[in-house]
Amino acid sequence: MSGRQHKETELARRTRARGLATGRSSARIAEEIYEECSPHFGTTRIKSHRLAHGVALADVIEQVRALFERDGKPVPGIGETLLSAYESGLKRPGPEYLHYLCSVYRVEPAALGYDGPCICGHGHRMPGVVRGGLQEVKPESSPESRELWVKPLSDSTADGGEEDENVLRRTLLAMIAGTAVPLNDSVLGAADNIRRRMDETLVSTTVSPAMLDHWEEAAASFGRQYMNTPPLRQLCDVLLEFSTVRQAMERHQPIDLQERLCALAARLSGLAGIIMIDLGDQRLARSFFRTSRTAADETGDRALRAWVTAREALVPLFYGDPREALNLAKKSRDLAGQTPCAAKAMAPVVEARALSMLANAGGKKDVVDQAKRALARARAAFAQMNPAQQEDTVFGYTERQLYFHQGDALTRLGQTVEADLILEQALEKYEGDLLDQTLIRFDQAQCRLLEGDGREALRLGEEAVNRVGDGFRTDIIVRRAADLAKAIQVKCGDIDGLRDFIERLATMSPPPQAPAEADV
Repeated sequence: MSGRQHKETELARRTRARGLATGRSSARIAEEIYEECSPHFGTTRIKSHRLAHGVALADVIEQVRALFERDGKPVPGIGETLLSAYESGLKRPGPEYLHYLCSVYRVEPAALGYDGPCICGHGHRMPGVVRGGLQEVKPESSPESRELWVKPLSDSTADGGEEDENVLRRTLLAMIAGTAVPLNDSVLGAADNIRRRMDETLVSTTVSPAMLDHWEEAAASFGRQYMNTPPLRQLCDVLLEFSTVRQAMERHQPIDLQERLCALAARLSGLAGIIMIDLGDQRLARSFFRTSRTAADETGDRALRAWVTAREALVPLFYGDPREALNLAKKSRDLAGQTPCAAKAMAPVVEARALSMLANAGGKKDVVDQAKRALARARAAFAQMNPAQQEDTVFGYTERQLYFHQGDALTRLGQTVEADLILEQALEKYEGDLLDQTLIRFDQAQCRLLEGDGREALRLGEEAVNRVGDGFRTDIIVRRAADLAKAIQVKCGDIDGLRDFIERLATMSPPPQAPAEADV
């Protein structure tokens, strides 16, 4: 221990002893330690609580691990190094670790120096503690509980969105606990309210570069997790981060930081729009992309603006309006210009897929030729992208996505031999990514149907559905399966097993407004 740390510990020990002698609570002693030590040693609030309890880092870690074990969860990865980083202010605990640290110290996040309520939605305070405009009341559902619910004395909307964040926190906590959570009006309403507040912040318009680095790393992580995280679970994570960014933007920042915040808001809002397509809500998907465009326009970043527009084009593409998708794809291509970026490859692919839908609906041969030329432009643009962009599924554009989307367009164009070859290559590259793998298998089934083999098409369709767990069996998957079943019935009649497949799909059918395709 350094001399400075020794002096800090000695001062905290004396303050703790005085507090215990006069009967003060641990929370009050922590406040006094913070007031005494922070001016001299920069002691953080979270560290002051450990000092108030007179325990070492290892003791806190063991308590956190015991609480995880009590709740039937795997042993957490938190260790002394990470807790020390929290106490020094270098890192901020995530929602789950913060919940358990609050449980250990029996205080709210604000007492540990963090904004917002705990993810669990109820209080950790000791009886008799009323601070910061909060009033303690026992929950009706468990009057014997020693933990108390905390109810704001002010209007629940006066905090600028706390209740909406609580809806997402409760949903996330339930999913972490393994509870099946439906997509309901409360979640959708909370999502839209958070987006609206970001709109208001962008229109009306002090954070550290290190904190911005952390948020940007979190956004990149969300992009990496997209293919293998259940959509509703990820939506909660993304929107909680999105709300935090909005709060940082409420105060005007230096121009360089403001631009980074706007870029971050554009990416997070765009990702929320992508997830909303997966969840089957066209209206909210469009709204999030609109917010994303507003934020991107503040940056002047052509590549980012083009990415938002290319992703937005997927909404009309999947909701059956290929002409609107085609217009947005061309707009994205124009925005990208000569800049080597993800959108320069993605936009012509969307253009080709929209053209293939028009050709499939009775378009002329020149539409087929246009689609193939667009695919050729996409391949050329992909070759110019840097390796980092080629490895990013959401904010970049990967080789496997290029193969998949080319195969999808060629399938719609009726080019089954070429489509089969490309789809098989795509499937090999998609190891572990359930959503796109499933959609590739539907395209393969469609190829078999176009060649007149309805039984093989049905077998491939059933196999695709069986491979997907309930958490990933979203509107997109069910709709594509239903479309395939309908096409088989039209072309081949009621072949063996088709009626059972249709009845099974009916038990998992999404609402009528859900899209017919996936957002990938």
